[in-house]
Amino acid sequence: MIATRHLPISLIAAATLSVGLVACGSDNGSDSTNAATADASADASDGSAADDDHDHDAADVVETAISAGSEYLGEYTLVDDTFGTVTAVTIDGDNRVIEANALPNHDTGEFPNAGNPNEITEQDAAYSYPLVSTWTGEPTDVRTVGVAVNGVKFEPGTAETVTCESGELYRVEALQDTYDLGLDFNNAHVQPNGEYHYHGISELLVDAFTSDDDLVHIGFAADGHLIYASPSGAYSSSYQLSSAARTGTGCVASGAAGGDAVEIDGSSSDGTYTDDWDFVEGSGDLDECNGITIDGGYVYMITEEFPYVPRCLMGEVADDGTAAPSGPGRGAPPTNG
Repeated sequence: MIATRHLPISLIAAATLSVGLVACGSDNGSDSTNAATADASADASDGSAADDDHDHDAADVVETAISAGSEYLGEYTLVDDTFGTVTAVTIDGDNRVIEANALPNHDTGEFPNAGNPNEITEQDAAYSYPLVSTWTGEPTDVRTVGVAVNGVKFEPGTAETVTCESGELYRVEALQDTYDLGLDFNNAHVQPNGEYHYHGISELLVDAFTSDDDLVHIGFAADGHLIYASPSGAYSSSYQLSSAARTGTGCVASGAAGGDAVEIDGSSSDGTYTDDWDFVEGSGDLDECNGITIDGGYVYMITEEFPYVPRCLMGEVADDGTAAPSGPGRGAPPTNG
């Protein structure tokens, strides 16, 4: 059930009367654009990494997006009357400004549910991300890694933890089988304020923006890089389950995780907690932030494997609360249901 209220004035002004996409400054049917897409796709589809030059300008970002058939580089308005989606993206100087009511343009599961007591409601969500990223090469942990093309945010961490008297803290993963956090078939659920958000890949989201290429542009990262999915799973994560046994005594789960005592000490890593996973450089295609350089442009991938959604960013992130504390269970927002 979706509760409605008045839309932000800026979204009303930007919205079109018909369902669909209005992209400014683009001609989706032009021969030149199609030719550029075909040429760039041939180079990008092999998944090979480019050199270590990450000093990208706007042309690099645009070329990378075009190589994956993206139609969402400039200003656009996305309105879907079926699902109530209203998203307006404008270019303001060097920034991409995203205003959205955070209602997805696809089906969702039932909320509230047994694991998530919250109801989906419209939001007055607004984000301002750089058009061109500033590469740092150092991972910055973030809470909200970015926003999908449809205006729904990617926020992979959870607020649920297991805390031990011996000092250990284990962040509960959203995508696991031990605790019921009420995720739906989109790997998403709802925060107490009613905001729907993704913890992992949503097949319906990917389907909504699919193209003829394997790379599907599905979002914008907070550092200015773009976010993609590969329906074929062409890009593999470099995270593996830890072989070390967990430690911790006198452990208790918090919030929706239960509030009961949990036996941690000596148990094996199975993906229930964030710290069950280790980054093993070179074991997969993607780096620590689930990113890769393709055809000269650095992009992030949403994957079926952990970390599912990137937990860190390799570009400069604005000091506006986006960054999250590092360490055990890093990148977790304090507001999940």
